[in-house]
Amino acid sequence: MLPCQRALFDIPRDVCFLNAASWSPLPLAVQEAGRAAVGHKGQPWKLPADFQPKQYERARKAAAALIGADSADVSLIPSVGYGVATAGKVLTIPRGSRVLVLQDDHTSPVLEWMSRAEAGGFKVEMVKQPADGDWTSAVMAAIDRSGAEPLALVSISSVHWSDGGALDMARIATAAKAKGSALLVDATHDVGIRRIDVKTLDPDFLIFPTYKWVLGPYGRAFMYVAKRRQNGVPLEQISASRKAVSAEDTVYFRDIAYVEGARRYDMGERDHFISLEMAAVGMEMMAGWGNEPIVARLSMLTDKLADGLANTGVQVLDKKLRAPHVLSLYFPKGMATDLPKRLAAENVYAAPRLGRLRISPHVYNDEQDVERFVEVFRKVAM
Repeated sequence: MLPCQRALFDIPRDVCFLNAASWSPLPLAVQEAGRAAVGHKGQPWKLPADFQPKQYERARKAAAALIGADSADVSLIPSVGYGVATAGKVLTIPRGSRVLVLQDDHTSPVLEWMSRAEAGGFKVEMVKQPADGDWTSAVMAAIDRSGAEPLALVSISSVHWSDGGALDMARIATAAKAKGSALLVDATHDVGIRRIDVKTLDPDFLIFPTYKWVLGPYGRAFMYVAKRRQNGVPLEQISASRKAVSAEDTVYFRDIAYVEGARRYDMGERDHFISLEMAAVGMEMMAGWGNEPIVARLSMLTDKLADGLANTGVQVLDKKLRAPHVLSLYFPKGMATDLPKRLAAENVYAAPRLGRLRISPHVYNDEQDVERFVEVFRKVAM
């Protein structure tokens, strides 16, 4: 099990921050990388000629390492929504078919298809939140529903952001493929924690940002693109996606054919000296710790939280159905709207999400944080 990494963060002992699923604190090393990168931008004449390509590839390689991908299959993008929009441009959703999404999933893997459905003549089918919390079984039933329109795409998160339900993506991927469906995975709440191997899972697209679980900044995200989807038209038309469009060449538009691999889908203005460096450092830290030690630590913390909150009147998902790093509290009689503020007044931080209180520890949390949360919760919520 990974030891607590609190010493690597700027978190006072009296702060109980259990809200990584909203945004993580930046490790000290990531903060320092940001400060150093500001200096690079402050004196850009000192940058070596190979600074930018090295930075691109360092970040691309770090992202690929977290998901078992080849770096050539990863593109540099600013957000999950950008990645889904790219997929929307690349994929063809046939008229009369359906796209499967989760009820109350994050907007990115849902709204793209809702906005296209009417003009495209296809249906967006929403998998209702299961009463027993078993998202995997609910999705499998929807995939196999008899009499349904042909399934063109499953576009879902691998961990539901509001209740912490963990989906068995291997089973879902196999079932979707058997129906001839494409698969898009929003892995925002999974990458860096649970092990993901895209070579085994084989999604068409898998996308994640850095500002939550992989300890990076806002505005940086990465998209895995299966080789079968690497011949599409990018969302933006930029020189970096073309084979030879360069201001340093004697002929500017020398070769406007697209480059090979997922690099053709890189965003415009990808020269983020500051945030790209920060993202790489955070992802490298996560990869260095490894999935199993991280999961062991976070499972221990969420299990202790669940045990400590017994007999307080809240309900949590069964352990086998929830992600190891997210514990959402359901209040049968409804959650007091000011509960998060009452907790924050005691320097205890968790997030209200769709009527639940979502608790999300990370590597900087320890048993003392768990004890503190339980003590304060019993004080202000009961």
